[in-house]
Amino acid sequence: MDQNVEKILEIKNRKMQKAFNQNHIELLFLNNQEELLKYLDNLIEENQTVGVGGSMTLFETGVIDYLRKKPIRFLDRYQEGLSTDQIENIFHQSLLADVYLTSSNAIDRNGNLYNIDGRGNRVAAMIYGPKKVVVIVGMNKIFDDELSAIQHIKNMSCPANALRLHKNTPCVQVGKCVDCQSDDRICSAYVKIARQPLGRMTVLVINEELGY
Repeated sequence: MDQNVEKILEIKNRKMQKAFNQNHIELLFLNNQEELLKYLDNLIEENQTVGVGGSMTLFETGVIDYLRKKPIRFLDRYQEGLSTDQIENIFHQSLLADVYLTSSNAIDRNGNLYNIDGRGNRVAAMIYGPKKVVVIVGMNKIFDDELSAIQHIKNMSCPANALRLHKNTPCVQVGKCVDCQSDDRICSAYVKIARQPLGRMTVLVINEELGY
């Protein structure tokens, strides 16, 4: 990368970090998966209860496999053979977790997080419940402003996730949100997080492209 471009990006990232800190959200930049797992090693203590939100990023960074090997009480929503009732129970237990790990559909440089959820369990836990929330995002989730973040979610995140989940929604056919009324619709709860209790939420930006 050109040195001048690197300098501008560094300036933008410092300003973004300040914006998040003003909203009582810690923002850290990490280079790779190794640094991420080292951070989690220092954060998560033995026997703590850990929940996760639905996220491709957690798989791509190896976080799910990492948690399965830790001496913790992992509320593993992805384990095989779970019934609908068992998954629902995990969602409810996750609201009382010591640590909750998830990603975000988008963040902006003004210190806000943007998410669209189907059932609402992920955004509910991000907003309230777990003692500590860690949000892991790739560089591709950063946008300059609210409008850009929302456009990305509607025209990329939602169609891609609907396709991944084999949903029969119009966005899968046309590649963008049409605000449908399909029974398969997965975008029901629209949430902007602009502030948190001090010390509760940390956003980790990984220097990679992750998720949608």
